[in-house]
Amino acid sequence: MTTPGHQLADLFVEMTNTHDPDLVDRFIAEDYRNHNDFVADGREANREFWTAYFAGLPDVKVTMEDLIVSGDRVVGRFVYRGTHTGALLGIPASGKPVEMRSIDIWRVRDGLFVEHWDQLNLMQMFQQIGALPPLGGPEARA
Repeated sequence: MTTPGHQLADLFVEMTNTHDPDLVDRFIAEDYRNHNDFVADGREANREFWTAYFAGLPDVKVTMEDLIVSGDRVVGRFVYRGTHTGALLGIPASGKPVEMRSIDIWRVRDGLFVEHWDQLNLMQMFQQIGALPPLGGPEARA
């Protein structure tokens, strides 16, 4: 059974895979509250973030690995894959492939996402693009 929560998550995937940040109008509320240090609150801030994200990873694609909908909560597990060919989060292009994973939790009200929490493997992503050294000391880099 497809619920409004499933439809919203599908729109998120569509937005990411088509690189169309204007699709946020269809699934993000204007007063969206984002508990993420990289994205300010509000629909417009979300649109700006995705515009910059797509510039940094212009070939990015996302796969939804799991989705759970319960009451007003939507929980998804996602994998993003792309190539870091533009500036991303202030880090100049490295040309390296990136794989980032996230677990996202959204709260739904009136058919739109109104609040968001996430966990990201940013340290691994930053290591992949050379912004951080690999773990394990000098011998791990050899």
